[in-house]
Amino acid sequence: MNKKECSRRDFLSMVSAASAGVAVSGFQPLFGKTTDTSDKLAILGGTPVRNKPFLPWPYMDDHLVASVEKTIRSRKWCRIENPVNGSVAAFEKEWAAMNGAKYCVATGAGTQALNTCVEALGIGPGDEVITSPYTDMGTIASILVSRALPVLVDIDRESFQLDPEEVAKHINENTKAIMPIHIMGQPCDMDSIMALAKKHHIYVIEDACQAHLGSYHGKKVGTIGDLGCFSHQSSKTIPCGEGGSIIGDDAALMERCYTIQNHGTSRSGRSETIGSKYRMNEIEGAIMVAQLIKAQEQWQRRNENAAYLTKRLKDCPGVVPQKLYEGTDSGSFYLYTMGYRKEHFNGADRAVFLKAVEAEGVTLSPYISNGLHKEPWVDHILGLKVYQKMYSPERLKQYRESLHLPVCDKICEEEMLMLWAAGPLLGTKEDMDDIVNAILKVYANKNQLSKITV
Repeated sequence: MNKKECSRRDFLSMVSAASAGVAVSGFQPLFGKTTDTSDKLAILGGTPVRNKPFLPWPYMDDHLVASVEKTIRSRKWCRIENPVNGSVAAFEKEWAAMNGAKYCVATGAGTQALNTCVEALGIGPGDEVITSPYTDMGTIASILVSRALPVLVDIDRESFQLDPEEVAKHINENTKAIMPIHIMGQPCDMDSIMALAKKHHIYVIEDACQAHLGSYHGKKVGTIGDLGCFSHQSSKTIPCGEGGSIIGDDAALMERCYTIQNHGTSRSGRSETIGSKYRMNEIEGAIMVAQLIKAQEQWQRRNENAAYLTKRLKDCPGVVPQKLYEGTDSGSFYLYTMGYRKEHFNGADRAVFLKAVEAEGVTLSPYISNGLHKEPWVDHILGLKVYQKMYSPERLKQYRESLHLPVCDKICEEEMLMLWAAGPLLGTKEDMDDIVNAILKVYANKNQLSKITV
């Protein structure tokens, strides 16, 4: 074998090895360049995958600004000043239709929407509502405000959603409702939850605060249970700063929701019941009406990009995209979430992985630092006279002991990876490739993770 043939074989071997690396990491080797660092993590001196920001959020355009200006110039900023033809009324009508619901009542926040439903269904002291510990405190607050007991049960490791088997274990004679949370914007296992509700004759209040326009078995989330609630806070996929909404088909029940969120005053002007003032204002309504114009287009783009991410991430066994239940037609993809499996990254802790990916120009987050069963509100309510009066000492002791939720703890402490998706998932395929390539680059160079300190 001559020297020339040997050199040629060496070169082909190098190309073959580089091609194999590309298949895993998605990176093109820079042959002949002394600055090539594609095989070196950015945090250790390599070249980052991405060096530009993703699309900002919340979304705004000239039409939105014009809508708000029109409302401001009208000097009618409260919905009761223009109850029929105002921006809030217009939003309610359009949002109900967009979801295939008969009615909508707008509120000042998603938490307010949820609490309005709790009150409208007559849930109060002595009653229990089963829900998830893996959520925003607003979910729990909506139950506590009515002095009912939020019963927290463990979640599914792969979907991050309320586990119906755990729900079934905690239903008792005081259970009045289940409040499933379509966390990250993807539908829960609603077939199982609705079957439990029907069997035990209890209500279902859908916390769809993150799940705008998601669909399950052909029905929009929020229309499957007795009532459905949404948040329109700035980070949400259809935002107005702060805001919320309730949708439903039961005319009498939805009128109760209206009355309760209108400080107990009905549309006829009579003060009829107990209620706080949870009204959405006209300026928020003007933003919402403008947001709805592109809401479905944006929802479709997020679903397409999420599907693309999931397809490409199959090359990385250490990152598992959120499980979607059978029957899921679409989600909102408020967040794009994944489970981290450190055994596929040479045992590197999640914090090390996150630091390495961030250096590549893509920021992921652990999301919720710990489940709400580990927050101080638990001790607070168990010390309140109203809870001690309405629930027996045995029940309160049992309640505290039931807050051992190992799956939720594992997800919070070790496994959750979250991409804030409202803006980024509206990007191009090239943007999506950057997200995947950052993750795959870290995976391809996982042997370097031991050199990173956090």
